[in-house]
Amino acid sequence: MLFQGFLNLNKPSDWTSHDCVARVRKLLRLKRVGHAGTLDPAATGVLPIALGKATRLLQYLPENKAYKATIRLGVRTTTDDLEGEIINSQPCAGLSLAEVKTVLAQFEGKIEQIPPSYSAIQVDGKRLYDLARKGEIVEVPVRTVEIFRIEILDWREGDFPELDVAIACGSGTYIRAIARDLGAILKTGGTLAALIRTQSSGFDLTDSLTLSDLETKLQAGTFQPLAPDAALQHLLSVNLPATSAQKWCQGQRVSLNSDITGMVRVYEEETRFLGVGELQDEVLIPQMVFEPIS
Repeated sequence: MLFQGFLNLNKPSDWTSHDCVARVRKLLRLKRVGHAGTLDPAATGVLPIALGKATRLLQYLPENKAYKATIRLGVRTTTDDLEGEIINSQPCAGLSLAEVKTVLAQFEGKIEQIPPSYSAIQVDGKRLYDLARKGEIVEVPVRTVEIFRIEILDWREGDFPELDVAIACGSGTYIRAIARDLGAILKTGGTLAALIRTQSSGFDLTDSLTLSDLETKLQAGTFQPLAPDAALQHLLSVNLPATSAQKWCQGQRVSLNSDITGMVRVYEEETRFLGVGELQDEVLIPQMVFEPIS
């Protein structure tokens, strides 16, 4: 069976995002498999997987994400999570939740953030984690990210207190950097102890499948990918009559009486998903034709 659409995968711990793609490719016997939004190996949670022609839709997915994170204070590591070597460890049993709340508020909104040294960002064509493993010190470029919401879920006191938070954020945000910077402001040190991505690119953890779930469904013959347009609901939609739909699928621009501008989902007579177009001055321009009409 040729699968076309999306898989909302719950990534297991200690697997890279690439590992997951390779496993899905093997299970489905499908060459064209891709993912949106890389997750660190230690993290778990939502990893959107595109199957078949849906890989061409990855660029149009919404960018917002949400996480549940555990931040351990009193510890600094090389990787800003527990996977790295400890740089400094200092008990901070006297730290109060009230102090943390005051500082945590500084992270909401648009903030400047320096990504971790161990990250996939490229500097001069080289991955930061490759440079860090070689002991090379480079200046990591500052980026502007947006944190929509940080909510405290739990607080556990002790020599190395832990804070559980829910974070909703925009694309490019490093939760490890938030843990590191929170510890720096509190002058205790901080590192990420655990991370679950609960939402990504329009997919939610509650609807996700584990790799074991996928295998079980494949063995039973019940697996069906999510529809290709399921991840594009943030885009407005337009409908074309049959004649215009055929022209559009052949790469032609078509006139459309609409006050919409920007990227849109395109359908033939409200039922058949054709792809993604861009509306400019009542002209619909093909951007990605998913389902051509012969």
